[in-house]
Amino acid sequence: MTMMIKPKTVEEIFRKDRDYRFFQQFEIRAAGTEGSGESQELFVEGYACRFNEQTVLFEYDGIEYKEQVDDRAFDGANMSDVIFNYNHGGKVIARTRNQTLSLTTDKSGLYIRAKLDGTAEGRQLYEEIQGGYIDRMSYAYIAEESAYDSTNHIRTIRKIKRLFDVSAVDIPAYDTTNISARSFLSAEQEIKNAELLAKRRKRLSMQSKF
Repeated sequence: MTMMIKPKTVEEIFRKDRDYRFFQQFEIRAAGTEGSGESQELFVEGYACRFNEQTVLFEYDGIEYKEQVDDRAFDGANMSDVIFNYNHGGKVIARTRNQTLSLTTDKSGLYIRAKLDGTAEGRQLYEEIQGGYIDRMSYAYIAEESAYDSTNHIRTIRKIKRLFDVSAVDIPAYDTTNISARSFLSAEQEIKNAELLAKRRKRLSMQSKF
């Protein structure tokens, strides 16, 4: 009896309990090979996240809403079992738990090195990265602390609670205009609008007394 495996939908892959961040310039690169023949080891490496660099998440009503990651955001983050995969779904092709994925932070950002020769999917992905077919990256996380500059419309991620995965992506199903970023910044804008409305009502109320 053959079982039919139903492919995951975008909603199933991109879970609502975590944030996703995509980068237009894929920092990862094929780092070369070690060994030869069937024992050949294949590595990719690069930055999954750059610190203190503002990224435009989306534009609304002529205003650009941006985000940046503090250089201490990953201090104390749970990165005990992070996986490397493709488009945040499918088979795991590297992970920290079996030491085929390493994660380090420096003054520039979060740096990854992944060994992809352990699976057929990993070897294929290596070739696609090497050939320039896959040139974008994403990571999934939960933020524990952030701050929002309403004047300049910039959210700063100050502390990340947990990092779930780093993923090679093609054309993301959710591009940089992603739902989680919109929901946070929209909530901040609603608070600001409510404050302005309250001030306006108070001013009108005072004027009506004269």
